[in-house]
Amino acid sequence: MGLNEHHYALTVRWTGNLGVGTESYRGYSRDHDVEIPGLPILRGSADPTFHGDRTRYNPEQLLLAALSQCHMLSFLHVAVKHGVIVTGYEDNAEGIMKLNRDGSGQFESVTLKPHVTIADPAHSAMMAQLHHEANQVCFIARSVNFPVLHEPMTTSAAA
Repeated sequence: MGLNEHHYALTVRWTGNLGVGTESYRGYSRDHDVEIPGLPILRGSADPTFHGDRTRYNPEQLLLAALSQCHMLSFLHVAVKHGVIVTGYEDNAEGIMKLNRDGSGQFESVTLKPHVTIADPAHSAMMAQLHHEANQVCFIARSVNFPVLHEPMTTSAAA
């Protein structure tokens, strides 16, 4: 494996056998654990709409989180490259998933709504370009087959 190739591994372990396995659609729990060595266990389930536990993370939320995290990390990197000092970043991301008649479904779009605070108000004019660049280098956004939209907001710490 060279520097250009990175491998990731984890274990997803179903913990929802209530004694009779998948004997019936409602007879099992969707609970599972995501295990990554050296990290706390991530407790997962299905979305409550699909008989999941609302106190656990679901795959749809985690996909949205991955896109939001990736954009933020890419944006911070791009900001450094352009000499922009970011002092705060918060994203209120939203995703739209469509269900089909056959029981399948897919995300139609994700909209990231990053609120970025920068040190120098003179850099405000660069923000749209930085978000565009961040989207171009975000590994996760480049890997999905639906639009990842952006509705950024910028404020200055000096304001």
